[in-house]
Amino acid sequence: MAINLKKGGRFDLSKKEPALKKAMVGLGWTPRPGHSLDLDVSVFMVGANGKLPADEFFVFYNNLKSPDGAVQHTGDSRQGLEEGDDEIILVNLDLISPQVEELIFVVTIHDALSRGHYFGMLQDAYIRIVDVEGKREVLRYDLDEDFGDNLGMEFGRLQRQDHGWVFVASGIGSKQDLEGFVNRYA
Repeated sequence: MAINLKKGGRFDLSKKEPALKKAMVGLGWTPRPGHSLDLDVSVFMVGANGKLPADEFFVFYNNLKSPDGAVQHTGDSRQGLEEGDDEIILVNLDLISPQVEELIFVVTIHDALSRGHYFGMLQDAYIRIVDVEGKREVLRYDLDEDFGDNLGMEFGRLQRQDHGWVFVASGIGSKQDLEGFVNRYA
């Protein structure tokens, strides 16, 4: 049975799921009736200084795979109307470069400013981690608050600890679009 996290909740993957090596990170959302938005998932693989070790460690719709082969984006879903995960990131925990301390999962709205789109137009947003080999959901974080006029959202983080990996359910809204996040972590 999957663990349901609340905002700020932490889940020690290495202690509670030691066999987990290959994970699917699924992100999903549903536009409120009458709205159509194109959301994009990005992963910032940052070092101890909170910055990308190299530009290629920014995984998104135009760079689908990290240079270490550990993180792979499966492609852009432009509608968010399908049932289940709207976008998927595959993560091989054993392959993550030693220079990477954290994977930050961010969702932004494509052309939000020019289209007048914002996260308040969404409902039922979530992030979940699935054990690929065991074919079961390990944890889930439902973002159950209204994020109003935010243009971007940090859904969660995978943080390297001395003993392995911990997932943090962050749920932090931002007035920044994708460029703002790139400027923060590049």
